[in-house]
Amino acid sequence: MNAKELKSILQALQEHEVAELTLETPDYKLTVRRGGEIQYVAAPAPVVIQPQAVAPAPTPAPAPAPAPAPAPAPKPETPKEDTSKYVEVKAPIVGTFYRAPSPDAEPFVKEGDMVKKGQVLCIIEAMKLMNEIESEVSGVVRKILVSNGEPVEYGQTLFLIEPA
Repeated sequence: MNAKELKSILQALQEHEVAELTLETPDYKLTVRRGGEIQYVAAPAPVVIQPQAVAPAPTPAPAPAPAPAPAPAPKPETPKEDTSKYVEVKAPIVGTFYRAPSPDAEPFVKEGDMVKKGQVLCIIEAMKLMNEIESEVSGVVRKILVSNGEPVEYGQTLFLIEPA
């Protein structure tokens, strides 16, 4: 976690008057409580099991070397899509991604939809608060990169929008 992410979390806690937050990743556990106490615990180092050395078996007389096998043909690379022409809409907070305002409602947008700047694209729920995420540009939604109900991280790309 970098200083910018930590500052963003602390600012959100202060704005929403949250008393305590615990964030746990494979690398660390962070607990923040109002009143100034910050507790940081590094995750335990992974246990590495070393294989025991085995005495080499006696080697028989060398056999004639077999003919080398032909090298396999290289696999053709799948061309990656050029996303430089798209505007990436990123998650401004950590939370749960929702495509619609309620489970039985239509999604805010679908791939191929035309959107206007400021139009709601999705909701990210964080600490029981529903945060509407708006389009930064007018254009066409080309890709939705997150599934409904999926957790998202700060800075994770949610949508690719082709500006109009």
